[in-house]
Amino acid sequence: MKTIEAYEKDIILQTQFLQIFKPQSPITKVSQQKTIFCGSGDSFAAALLAEAFSDLRVRAVDPLELIKNKQIAKLYNVFLVSISGNTISNIKVAKFARESVAITSNPKSRLAKACKRTIDLKFLHSDGITGGSLSFLQSALTCISLVTNFTMLDNPQIFKKALAEARKVKFVKRVFLLGNLHTYPLAMYGAAKFYELLGLDAHYERIEQFSHMGLFSTKKDDTVILLEEKNSHNEKLVKNLKKIGLRVFHPTFNTNNKITQFLFYTFFTQLVPLLEAKRKKQNDCHFVTSTNLRKISDNMIY
Repeated sequence: MKTIEAYEKDIILQTQFLQIFKPQSPITKVSQQKTIFCGSGDSFAAALLAEAFSDLRVRAVDPLELIKNKQIAKLYNVFLVSISGNTISNIKVAKFARESVAITSNPKSRLAKACKRTIDLKFLHSDGITGGSLSFLQSALTCISLVTNFTMLDNPQIFKKALAEARKVKFVKRVFLLGNLHTYPLAMYGAAKFYELLGLDAHYERIEQFSHMGLFSTKKDDTVILLEEKNSHNEKLVKNLKKIGLRVFHPTFNTNNKITQFLFYTFFTQLVPLLEAKRKKQNDCHFVTSTNLRKISDNMIY
């Protein structure tokens, strides 16, 4: 199976996974104030979602920052998110954190062995290497469930709406993904999918910060995607960006439920690069065919 096909299969499997997902019991609010979530790549986006959904009681921290500032980790309980369980930076943090918990799909991994406790991520997935989709959904929902109670909504309209919105997106140059507290992690995650699948020049930023910084690097026909519900600020931004020749897309799902919004924007950010890869008749993810880049990545990560 080619890696783009595998990626698409995993995206579709997510709708089945939502029917069987079992959330964790949340950490007490007092304990959350002494808790850090840690991860890299997609897993760091999952950690940031824990921070957002905890109302900032927990913190999301890059593992290398903890390695260089060990005194911080020694004071905190650290949840280390890693699908493979073999990211070396996470393993190092686990060895000196006050209390370490692995969130991984590999309970026999080096990370699991280095931690005092393991939360095992179990999910169906396609065989072989591909971009992370179902693995991200489970790790993110697991992280969110550790900081807040929520009811898992099995609503097929979420995926259908995300697909319909993704089909509207067309881009010819760079892409800027913008979000806020609950959606900035998905802007980061979405940019990662553009990198991994397409090797595209993509950027992620908070909506407010974009007007101060990223905006000044934009050029005509660049694409801006807002990952947040409609409001007066966003509508003003969309109007102004279109005036200067930028392509702007503002996908929304009519709900105030943050978990529903999370699912919608997760599906959307997965589907946009997938559809572009299929339009290009691309068989494999960019990161799979970029062997020299992947060698460097593997050398630094493992």
